[in-house]
Amino acid sequence: MPAPDTCAPHPAAPALSIVTTLYRSRSFLPDFLAQCLNALEALGIANHELVFVDDGSPDDSAAWVREQCRQRPGIRLVELSRNFGHHQAALAGLAHARGERVFLVDCDLEIPPAFLQELWAKMASSDADVVYGYQETRKGGWIERRGGQVFWAAFNRLSDTAVPPSVVTERLMTRRYVQALLSLGDRNVFLAGMMYWAGFVQLGVPVQKKHRHGPSSYTLGKRVALLAHAVTSFSAKPLYASLWVGGFALLVSLANAAYVVLRKLLDPASTLLGFPTMVALLTAFFGIMMVGLGIIGVYVAKIFVQGQQRPLFIVKNIEQYKPDDHAD
Repeated sequence: MPAPDTCAPHPAAPALSIVTTLYRSRSFLPDFLAQCLNALEALGIANHELVFVDDGSPDDSAAWVREQCRQRPGIRLVELSRNFGHHQAALAGLAHARGERVFLVDCDLEIPPAFLQELWAKMASSDADVVYGYQETRKGGWIERRGGQVFWAAFNRLSDTAVPPSVVTERLMTRRYVQALLSLGDRNVFLAGMMYWAGFVQLGVPVQKKHRHGPSSYTLGKRVALLAHAVTSFSAKPLYASLWVGGFALLVSLANAAYVVLRKLLDPASTLLGFPTMVALLTAFFGIMMVGLGIIGVYVAKIFVQGQQRPLFIVKNIEQYKPDDHAD
């Protein structure tokens, strides 16, 4: 990630940057671009830019945006060297956005770009540095809705950083907030947690998500893995929990050992008394010990990743409109 000073606004900075990421997004892009331009026109923002970050998309999303760059000013394509992940790609877009305000939005049209108008009005009427969207009622079936509720409830209970439940990607941010966010230097990226850890005045606006056309890339397994990653990136509570569980297991083991010894003293004939219980307890305690070691291993792995100081993303190419290409 670039140093904070590289994210300072350009001398001729646009009033607004719209940032989105590309991964299997080709079918959405024509409508997405048209809706973005309509929203900008409705707000009367002529000085703007649209930043598309290609996160190693296997389809021709980047090729389509590249063609738009050649035809229309104000569009830039930032191509990453491979797929780094949605959160890393979003940070890449924020790092390359030059606007005084930055609108981060997914291009799958689950939330239309016209939502920008509500966010813009909310920011104009307040002193907020961030205005974000959140779902009052989650979309989807019972499993999807309940899964989202469990995810955020578990994260907020286990984490030291509280995040509003059912928050969405779409948010409008000031330049100083974007600079602060990019200065964090986290290599274990969970963007929602980072955004709220950074502080500043942040206000929410309710929004209703539409159903996505096509399958989502977030499976149940990925959501569980994301929860584990998110919690261990923002809290040491699992380490303390393993300590308390281990202490409780030790007390139970000592109590059971005292019970077996006492019964043996009172009834010498009970040769095997307590043996099956001891085997069961030892097996259970071994499992608890392995879970504790596993939790410690996760944190050690995160220390290893943070210590490597590798960049979150690598940019292989930037494409943008060149007036000389259209000169007679």
